[in-house]
Amino acid sequence: MALLVLGIGLIAAPAIFQMFDRAPKGKTMITSFKPYMTEAQITGFQHDMRTIDAAVRESKGQLRTSLAEKGIPPDEVATTYPLLTSFEDQWPAIDDDMSQMLTTMHGDLGNYRAVADLPPFDLFPWFFVVPGVTLVVAALLGLRARRLGRSTLPWLIVAVVIGAGLVVAPGIFQMMERAPKGGHMVDDFKPLMTEAKVRKIQGYFVVIGGGEGTLRAQVLPKVTGSADPATEFPAIARFNADWPHTSNQMAPMIGAMSDNLGNYAAVAALPPFPLFPWFFIVPGVLIVVFAALAQTTSDAAPALDAETAQPKPSQPLGDIT
Repeated sequence: MALLVLGIGLIAAPAIFQMFDRAPKGKTMITSFKPYMTEAQITGFQHDMRTIDAAVRESKGQLRTSLAEKGIPPDEVATTYPLLTSFEDQWPAIDDDMSQMLTTMHGDLGNYRAVADLPPFDLFPWFFVVPGVTLVVAALLGLRARRLGRSTLPWLIVAVVIGAGLVVAPGIFQMMERAPKGGHMVDDFKPLMTEAKVRKIQGYFVVIGGGEGTLRAQVLPKVTGSADPATEFPAIARFNADWPHTSNQMAPMIGAMSDNLGNYAAVAALPPFPLFPWFFIVPGVLIVVFAALAQTTSDAAPALDAETAQPKPSQPLGDIT
């Protein structure tokens, strides 16, 4: 009976934790983040941030001097080029926020790889349901065999195999190491994966784009004329040259974050990742223990008459001739 209860528990677990809905969303999120959670991509974005920072410093310094020489003193720059001034004023906060985001993502590259190397998330519910159904069938057939006076050993062996499989599964899939790393990543991404945060970051692109466009189309032509701006303002020229590529690379990443807000929430609502290995090990050990106890009880029980399914009466010694 205990094996039957354990089997039903395994079947019910995915429904209790809504795994059939949440686990596939986890797979979608992991797949969506794959192009961006690489060393080359993250360090490339961090380099882009340094390029923009250098351009802002050059704009607030050397460029202001050149504008003054062209008849636009510093106190008139805000009214003449409002998008540039807004970009420069907001840049320290933008730089701090986005740099922290990229630092978090870089720090979780190993955790992401650990989660990505786990079996596909959409299979996790079946890792409970299939053993659970098999165990229920074996338990029911074992109970029937006992009622009929037949050996329950074959069905107990099936139960032991199921239990042993559950116990060794975390080792096979390296869950003891990988699952806690998944938990760390989920925790680290919590401040990033909110609608307010994503919208805020999306707004940064409007601000940066407005400043870049003003520098490229209005300010540099005024102060350099037909000369190559890279000669006098190399940081700004580099920013202007790199921005189309930077925005084309970063915008899809932020879009992936936006598209996966619901998927992240589903993953975060699952039981804590470090517990996942124990969801296999504990039921597995209990199955093996109860199967062994059931066999011990069966061995100790009196033999049953095959026809009546009642204990065979002992033959009195006086009847032996």
